[in-house]
Amino acid sequence: MNQPRHCPAVLIAAPASGQGKTTVTAALARLHCNLGRKVRVFKCGPDFLDPMIHERASGAPVYQLDMWMVGEQESRRLLWEAAGEADLILIEGVMGLFDGTPSSADLARHFGVPVLGVIDGTAMAQTFGALALGLARYQPNLPFAGVLANRVGTLRHAQLLEGSLTEGLRWYGALSRETGIELPSRHLGLVQASELNDLDVRLDAAAQALGSSCEVALPPPVTFAAPAVIEAEPLLAGVRIAVARDEAFAFTYGASLDLLRAMGAELSFFSPIHDRQLPEADSLYLPGGYPELHHQALSANIPMLEAIRAHHAAGKPLLAECGGMLYLLDSLTDVHGSRAELVGLLQGDAVMQKKLAALALQSVELPEGVLRGHTYHHSLTNTEWAPIARGLSPNGGRGAEAVYRQGRMTASYVHFYFPSNPRAVAALFAPDLETAIAGKPAPTVDRVETQSNVGGGLPPMRP
Repeated sequence: MNQPRHCPAVLIAAPASGQGKTTVTAALARLHCNLGRKVRVFKCGPDFLDPMIHERASGAPVYQLDMWMVGEQESRRLLWEAAGEADLILIEGVMGLFDGTPSSADLARHFGVPVLGVIDGTAMAQTFGALALGLARYQPNLPFAGVLANRVGTLRHAQLLEGSLTEGLRWYGALSRETGIELPSRHLGLVQASELNDLDVRLDAAAQALGSSCEVALPPPVTFAAPAVIEAEPLLAGVRIAVARDEAFAFTYGASLDLLRAMGAELSFFSPIHDRQLPEADSLYLPGGYPELHHQALSANIPMLEAIRAHHAAGKPLLAECGGMLYLLDSLTDVHGSRAELVGLLQGDAVMQKKLAALALQSVELPEGVLRGHTYHHSLTNTEWAPIARGLSPNGGRGAEAVYRQGRMTASYVHFYFPSNPRAVAALFAPDLETAIAGKPAPTVDRVETQSNVGGGLPPMRP
């Protein structure tokens, strides 16, 4: 029988988004790695960009933890496995500490992981202590490690912030607002790690700055209970799946790719920008990313457009998520009005918006079964196709993303988390129709009337 495991751990949270959680988490990871410790980093909730940074900072794969999308059992398994190999576990929270249902605080309380509050100290003095006290005491029984100040101006500024703490709250140090430390961002979040030529320099600078102002001792160990053992069924044994991966398509969950392999699939990665043909494959996976930044190059690669059309015409499975769905449309127009013609398998056009169009967790009842995931995009699309299903948000949001299907092609703004229903995923990628419909049938979908289309662990990418 598996035994509980013990490992020092802390969850890095903040009062709100934009406080610098990712910078602090990455700095802590690099700081302890530079001290010769093995660090495993996790990210709360759906996110593709922050894990890229943390993988570089820690040198280890980064997975999601979430009580709804990932689930309690899978989150427990991931933490227990990490505790067996790591000297330190870091978990980056999502949004504000108490935001969402379930929240980062819910996860911290459930697994007994103490919270390290990160507060942006810009233009702040004694009020810092009030925010820190609120984070620590707002909900009962929340394990709380202490607070760390981010974007501090001077040593005197840091001293004022530290002096504002009351009720025995612990000071973990401060990180300055130096421009060489901050991580640049764009409309969907941080710039991808592969695009930052000076990322390691930034990470080392942040680690050095943090190490000079805070204790580098490990936090107390946390006990992680052993999970139930669930073996993956070989539902995709020998199935060859081509996965898009380059500057335009990089938003894949490491756990999703792991699941495909565990079910027996053979994954081949290719670039819709640079490659002229598809790998030999039974099925095709087009994940999300930034096609709007590379739409002209995608449009210019005519052989690849034709190869994807031929794949669909042959009746082979194709799953396209968010940016992958945009690639299948007739055209994509960026925020500057530049339009590019693309694959054209899904009739319609997409136009990028300067403002966020949708952000929500999603549960979708497909004919193959219920899948969970999320949506996050800045584009709007128009198509006359009738959706086969719409997503539902567990938090009651208005986002109800449409899922489109023609033959074996399934396309949606939703980024699916494959481990939420392995049998349904196997059915989506299975090359023969009999196997595809052998997944758990879904009940009749209750249609949700909302605005149509309102609501958008990584291997290294190609240069």
